[in-house]
Amino acid sequence: MSALSLPVAARQRGLCLSIAVLAATLLALPHAASLFHYFFPELERPLYTQESFANLLLSHLAIVAASSLIAMVLGAGGAILVCRSAWRDLRPLLETLLAISQSLPPVAVLAVAAPLIGFGETPALIALVLYGMLPIAHGTLNGLDSVSPELRDVARGMGMTTAQSLWKVELPLAAPVMLAGIRTSVVINIGTAAIASTVGAKTLGLPIIVGLSGFNTAYVIQGALLVALLAIVVDQAFESLAVGIAAPSLQKS
Repeated sequence: MSALSLPVAARQRGLCLSIAVLAATLLALPHAASLFHYFFPELERPLYTQESFANLLLSHLAIVAASSLIAMVLGAGGAILVCRSAWRDLRPLLETLLAISQSLPPVAVLAVAAPLIGFGETPALIALVLYGMLPIAHGTLNGLDSVSPELRDVARGMGMTTAQSLWKVELPLAAPVMLAGIRTSVVINIGTAAIASTVGAKTLGLPIIVGLSGFNTAYVIQGALLVALLAIVVDQAFESLAVGIAAPSLQKS
């Protein structure tokens, strides 16, 4: 086994273990009423049963995936645009707007959006997209900035158009840094999506919100445990993907 395949295999085993722990927790939680009653004997109903944990997990993943996809299109698209010579003057404006969107608390965005467009997933999507664009845009900007101008000159010397140079040279070289920004954005949104339950979105934040409002610590632990495990699984999946992207170039070198 090569030196490169050792860390790759270790990361894959870690990812498989995390997935197994998340799956086992999902299967065990519906049958853990006696366990939570032991630690919280003062609670009449120590186990959250209003909604299936599996359904909440799938809904949580769906809203995170949708918001992250939109944030990728807007964040990475805007960053690529302002890296072109014709739009370079707009880069400070883009960075300022992204910083403003990141500074807005998701709860404040939800509080403003919900009365205007209604309760449910839509205001949650808006908040998560606004919160997730900055890491993606910064990763794209930093990735494209790291591409040597000499490589762009070589691409033009080979007869490539600007678009061909972008897709065949710049974006592949910038991919590891871009992926790091996407990874940060998605993991942040997994945690932030729990707040979306305050406006009626069905996520793993429901047990947390119900538990906080009803002074039920057991509910809070159950929801927070699944959110944390999901974040770990997704983070390790991105780490394995990053290693897979870097592996071919490392083998060539």
